[in-house]
Amino acid sequence: MSSEKDAAPTLSADLLKRAPKVLLHEHLDGGLRPETCLELADACGYEGLPSDDPTTLAESFAAGADRKSLPLYLEGFAHTIAVMQSAEALSRCAREALEDLAADGVVYAELRFAPHFHTQEGLGLDGVMEAVLDGLREGSLRTGISARLIVCAMRNEDPELSERLATLAVRYRDAGCSGFDLAGEEAGHPANHHVRAFQLIQRENFSITIHAGESFGPASIWQALQYCGAHRIGHGVRLVEDLEEAAAGRLAQYVLDHRIPLELCISSNIHTGATESYESHPFPTLWEGGYRVTLNTDNRLMSATTMTQEYLLAHQHYDLNLNDLEKLAINGMKSAFAPYAERIRLIYDEIKPGYAALRAELGIPERHPHHRS
Repeated sequence: MSSEKDAAPTLSADLLKRAPKVLLHEHLDGGLRPETCLELADACGYEGLPSDDPTTLAESFAAGADRKSLPLYLEGFAHTIAVMQSAEALSRCAREALEDLAADGVVYAELRFAPHFHTQEGLGLDGVMEAVLDGLREGSLRTGISARLIVCAMRNEDPELSERLATLAVRYRDAGCSGFDLAGEEAGHPANHHVRAFQLIQRENFSITIHAGESFGPASIWQALQYCGAHRIGHGVRLVEDLEEAAAGRLAQYVLDHRIPLELCISSNIHTGATESYESHPFPTLWEGGYRVTLNTDNRLMSATTMTQEYLLAHQHYDLNLNDLEKLAINGMKSAFAPYAERIRLIYDEIKPGYAALRAELGIPERHPHHRS
């Protein structure tokens, strides 16, 4: 361990909450307030929630998610999606998400969701998009946080639906939608089945992130990059398996050389079984290896986490100091699906001044991490 690490002060949750943070991977339907979930269920007559007490409900979601299986982790979404079937509910959830993130020190956020999941009560795809984007605009006005929306298609569904959703995402690009994603169980549902949707996105000069390397190995990441043109990889923890292959880790080297951002989510990665524990999580390997690592929540309700908590985990388990955490935030902002001018503004007007103030408060010097971004 370096002398800088040895001399670094222990960082508290209170201090880290004030650190400017960037969130690239958070699902709208995985981050509801428990109280909101109960109120929306009451309003729409949904009786399937496992508890009518907010604390117990939150604990139930977290216990259901922490079963070391992605399909089991996803079961809880049936409840949140069920109560998000009206324009009012969708707008509220989007607005409250930004309020909660801003209170947690997030200065830029990208929220993602699958619009077609919210059409069960007659709301059309355009109505769904407009409701969520209205909520994001209101949340941004109230808090000052910058935010974008990402549309998700699902691996296990018809590729023609993915094309429709890709078209939908592009149609709202000037209204706050910034990208297109493919989510869901990887095993048995390869990304290249949806290649036409991604070709459409590429022709429109739009942005792509794909869930890959979470429940399936490097081949899934390879398909996301080389068939579908992903600009970022959602999770990507199993990329480290390529480093163990005899072929000199050519996929991992490509990701490193081309600065492909990895949207790591420590708590969620453990809950889904993508990795077994903090000790076995590939975060430190990828971080020390110089990969473009970003840190995210994935689902704040399901994984009972916040960006502050994820930063605290990185500090406690992987010895990241304040300068490292600033680098994480800058990595995230560099990798965001926002216009270049906005990324630069947030880095130099929000992130760097915020960390400089915290260093001054702690009386520690600015030092640049030894690896590049």
